[in-house]
Amino acid sequence: MTSLTLVAHALTPALRGLVLGGAATPDLASVEAARELEIHAAEVYSGPEPAAVQTAEALGLVPTVDQALRDREYGDWTGHDLEELLAASPEPVAAWLDRPHTAPPGGESANDLIARVADWLGDVAQPEAERSTGVSSRDVAAVVHPAVVRAAILYVLDAPAESLRKVDVRPLAVVRFSEYGGRWSLLAGS
Repeated sequence: MTSLTLVAHALTPALRGLVLGGAATPDLASVEAARELEIHAAEVYSGPEPAAVQTAEALGLVPTVDQALRDREYGDWTGHDLEELLAASPEPVAAWLDRPHTAPPGGESANDLIARVADWLGDVAQPEAERSTGVSSRDVAAVVHPAVVRAAILYVLDAPAESLRKVDVRPLAVVRFSEYGGRWSLLAGS
């Protein structure tokens, strides 16, 4: 069995301002708030964004940076405010917001993001060899962009990609999953 704890990284100016992508550093107050969380795991990963790495470090964790856990790729829209994009290109942005198979120019669709996160979940699931040799469980944690947490939730619940924008994951949110035999479940409670 694998226990997985996903932590959404600390608040950044980009998250506050609905700016797509970029490598913003987290707000100092939000990083300090992360110190209040208690996350324990034998294996720790983070997305490559400075906010993910710094949040993990504030939690007292030493993460292995994994590119598969990066924020969604926004291509030509990276670093732009969503409202600015809507004003400049309302039709393509509306299509991107409404249809999970649509990607920003040079970017990644919601379906692509969910598939990437699903692949990572498959990689982190406890290998059959470990189960057959008596290793009873693994504890894994990852500090990632909120979009990655949302994608993991949708994948585990087998929810449609159209639901991505209906899952609100706030900075420092903690979501737990368990896996047995290659099947993931969302854990509710502590």
